[in-house]
Amino acid sequence: MVQVQVCVNGARGAGDGAVVPLSPGSMAASAAEAVAAGASDVHVHPKSPCGHDTLSPRVIAPTLEAIRARVHVPVGVTTGAWAEPDPAARVTRVRSWTVLPDHASVNWHEPGAEEVAAALLDRGIGVEAGIWSGTEGAARFAASPLGPRVLRVLAEVLDTSADTAEKSARALLADLGTAHGRPVLLHGMEGGTWPVLRLAGRLGLATRIGLEDTLLMPDGERAMSNGQLVAEGLVQHHYGWEQR
Repeated sequence: MVQVQVCVNGARGAGDGAVVPLSPGSMAASAAEAVAAGASDVHVHPKSPCGHDTLSPRVIAPTLEAIRARVHVPVGVTTGAWAEPDPAARVTRVRSWTVLPDHASVNWHEPGAEEVAAALLDRGIGVEAGIWSGTEGAARFAASPLGPRVLRVLAEVLDTSADTAEKSARALLADLGTAHGRPVLLHGMEGGTWPVLRLAGRLGLATRIGLEDTLLMPDGERAMSNGQLVAEGLVQHHYGWEQR
């Protein structure tokens, strides 16, 4: 069971600093360090040669192969609409993959989410249902016939304020309700990352940490690697668990 997933890079690019891995080799090395630090699952955004997120099989394949050569935990990718805006083209991309991830995230508020999720399930790929706070994702997921079939729910808190992110997280979880009985992974981003991660620990939920969600350690210092974030994330998650 996933306790802490590492989100290796997200939609970040070269402008976010050399610490963010963009090539298959650097993603693999960063994932390996994170797994050695305690991550039990990997979420990655494969990048085109120009550094943009892509669903192209010519990029997905070498990225997955490089990471799997270094780690032996499940590896997943994004299917975010920013990587392929046209819903039909997104489904076509999924059907064209020659090397399959263990799972892929689908943002349920995006147009075509049901079709993308169905295409993934048809290929035997686990679906992470991304439910963003402040969107219609929770309501759409509650009504989805695919809900009981997803691997897990990603409760994603977009509130970046350290002061209010926990409240936003609790509201999102309330909106999710039973989440079709699927496991929930709760995480925040930017300023809300660490408060939400600690809340996940207190609630006994899985979480994630990595350079996709934050470039900073809890003390505000710049993170040097995904491994450093994972190591601290496990400490903070466990601390939250002890405060139950």
